[in-house]
Amino acid sequence: MSRAGEGAPGRPAVDDDPGPRGLSVAGQTALLVVALVFAVIAAGLGAAYLQARQAVTDQSTAQVLAVAQSVAAEPEVVDAVRDGDPNGVLQPLAEGVRRSTGTDFVVLMSPSGIRYSHPNPDQVGRQFVGHIAAARAGGQVVEDYTGTLGPSRRAVVPVRDGERVVGLVAVGIGKQAADERLARELPPLLVAGVVAGLLAAVGTTLITRRVRHQTRGMRAAELQAMHDHHDAVLHSVTEGLVLVDPGGRVRLANDEARRLLGLREDPTGRDVGDLGLAPPLVAAMADADVREDDLHVTGGRVLVLNKARARRDGEDLGSVVTVRDRTDLEELTGELGAARGLAEALRSQAHESGNRLHTMVSLIELGHPDRAVEFATDELERAQRLTDVVVTGVEDPTLSALLLGKAAEAHERGVELVVDPDLSWPADVAPARDVVTVVGNLVDNAIDAVTGVDGPRRVTLGAHDLGDGVELVVADTGPGIPTALRQRVLERGFSTKSDDGPAGSRGIGLALVADTVQRLGGTLRIDEPPGATVTVRLPVRAGAGG
Repeated sequence: MSRAGEGAPGRPAVDDDPGPRGLSVAGQTALLVVALVFAVIAAGLGAAYLQARQAVTDQSTAQVLAVAQSVAAEPEVVDAVRDGDPNGVLQPLAEGVRRSTGTDFVVLMSPSGIRYSHPNPDQVGRQFVGHIAAARAGGQVVEDYTGTLGPSRRAVVPVRDGERVVGLVAVGIGKQAADERLARELPPLLVAGVVAGLLAAVGTTLITRRVRHQTRGMRAAELQAMHDHHDAVLHSVTEGLVLVDPGGRVRLANDEARRLLGLREDPTGRDVGDLGLAPPLVAAMADADVREDDLHVTGGRVLVLNKARARRDGEDLGSVVTVRDRTDLEELTGELGAARGLAEALRSQAHESGNRLHTMVSLIELGHPDRAVEFATDELERAQRLTDVVVTGVEDPTLSALLLGKAAEAHERGVELVVDPDLSWPADVAPARDVVTVVGNLVDNAIDAVTGVDGPRRVTLGAHDLGDGVELVVADTGPGIPTALRQRVLERGFSTKSDDGPAGSRGIGLALVADTVQRLGGTLRIDEPPGATVTVRLPVRAGAGG
């Protein structure tokens, strides 16, 4: 027994049991093929031998019947048999026929079976040994019988004078002669068997080499263990794994890959382009490029795709594609951003409150208490107005925190975030994660769009309850999105922003928004410049919550 860890590299450790069960798959195949071929050859030779034997028997039967019927029809024989062969002409006549036809005996006899001729003259006048009743009744007898000359194949027919049976003719061929005929048929059969065996040996050798190459010389137990282990590993890993051959067909997809890609049926053997995936994802899986941490949005998920080429002994086996789900991370990042924005808002407010407090104290010390009260009241009212609008109009606390945080972030970046006083957002629009994804990304994009522009830097946000849904409008005073790029900005990886920042972080915000809106059954519209105005409509779904 081999100990764990002592097997060949890349193979599971299995028992090194001797005998046929320990042979490689190629060896077992060779044994099975050889056994099957030689069994077929033996069966064929046996069938051919039986057929040849039957053919010799049929040939002997036909010969003795033909000779017997021919002799029985001779007028000379009829006359001699009818008269009892008083002149003894039948013995030389029968012997002449026997020698000329190659038979072993030609016996002429009376209807009662008394011989008129026989190869052994001493047997003339004695009773014929064999069955003659059917021939005496006008029929014929064909049988294998052991008589005075040994075993033979014989035929007995009547000699007729008109309708009356006046005698009998028996013609036979000895079994030894028939066996000699059969023996002459055997050499071709044996030669055919040997040739078939040689061809089988050559074919078995070629098959064995082919199987050994395909199975790497492994035993059946090793192949079974490898299949079981690999299958268990592939279907239990937490990453999606897809094997794609050089022709773009899927050779393997584990359970996680089918879940992440939304494949209900087994995709094995199907072309990647026929799986109903997004075109960028199809291109990433089917092309020959190596990819690392490539982000894709599909089916409401953010997927991280890695791809490497698979080669063995210089042969291109295709690509190994791994897929990881980054959706939860993106959603948690959005929620964390909202919480962080709120924290930043509180920090900024604390900082601003300190500055305002110092200002008010200084005004009082300078003898301007009225100015101090006016300043304090104005700042308080401005901050309170935004809070009142958000808290009153938004029933979702997560969205309230997000908007307050974004307002503080916009203020720090020199951007004015204007919230519609008539803001109205019911609580049952969509799950909180989806709300954060849609609103957070749209506001972030709008703030980025106006940052650094000349002129007013303003972002306007409004939301209206439509009864059966909600309409969200985010507008900015930035350069806007040209008509030609309006569809492309919704594609993963495309961005009108600069290329700084983490790899793969650009071109995913609007793609996430578009995918989320589509999944929720809503619509998204981008209006003409100047500025960018994005309008999103989402249906209300009762029971949806964070």
